[in-house]
Amino acid sequence: MTRPAFDPELRTLLADMPLSTELTYEMLVQIRQMPSPPVKTHAERHDVTVGEIQLTVFRPAGLESPAPCVYWIHGGGMVMGDRFSQIDIPLEWLEELGVVVVTVEHRLAPEATGTTLVDDCYNGLLWTVENAEALNIDPAKLVVAGISAGGGLAAGVTLMARDLNGPAIAAQVLICPMLDHRNTTTSSGQYSGEPGVWTREMNEFGWRSVLGDLTDVPGYVSPALADDLSGLPATFVDTGTAEVFRDEDVDYATRIWAAGGQAELHTWAGGFHGFDAIFPDARLSVAARRTRTDWLARTLGT
Repeated sequence: MTRPAFDPELRTLLADMPLSTELTYEMLVQIRQMPSPPVKTHAERHDVTVGEIQLTVFRPAGLESPAPCVYWIHGGGMVMGDRFSQIDIPLEWLEELGVVVVTVEHRLAPEATGTTLVDDCYNGLLWTVENAEALNIDPAKLVVAGISAGGGLAAGVTLMARDLNGPAIAAQVLICPMLDHRNTTTSSGQYSGEPGVWTREMNEFGWRSVLGDLTDVPGYVSPALADDLSGLPATFVDTGTAEVFRDEDVDYATRIWAAGGQAELHTWAGGFHGFDAIFPDARLSVAARRTRTDWLARTLGT
């Protein structure tokens, strides 16, 4: 199947990365043993355990008045990563926009299945709002954001908050989100059968791991299944033309518009999955990150 080409600069950078077509449990065990890179920030840091989950709060040093909050959910295909994965993205917003960042470490599949992951993330959000005053957070400026699997979980959490009369979410930022377990889109087929950052085969492994024996898949787990996308907060969706999730991400934004909602969609030509997280200094990555930050600044009025 023909498919959009990678951005030339990104293609050159990607040539030095070890890539695979499939993901197995044996490979997953090895990946999980790799240490997370150190967190580089001058922000104040506070770690907390809430039930089965861990959260870390990063606050601008010397914060005196309530600030907007970004509730961050990491990527990793539902099966890997921790609360510090891709943390440089929201920490850029902390430095530039003065937001508080709360990052959640939910349980992972296949050890945890079904709604456990999205429930963990929602419970972390509830804790954040319940402790807003102590954390110096403005609860009227709460953003739920995530990348890849975290983007899918962010969408699920936002749907839960709407349906359960939960916390009022001002905006959601969905970065190349993992939204649809069915894996049947054109873009899913285009990025199959050859090594890549995240392929159709890897996606099948991730979804199989989180769904287990579940047959009635709820929209909170696979947000593309949600019948009603009305009443959602301002939404930012971005993806690349050269990645598995392209079509499901474009469709999600389209359905928000169809429901009368406000969504900003960016589909970066030649961008593969997670390109701006992996190579933040590439020209396309710089443009993508700048665009997100500018949107967030406008949306929050910062």
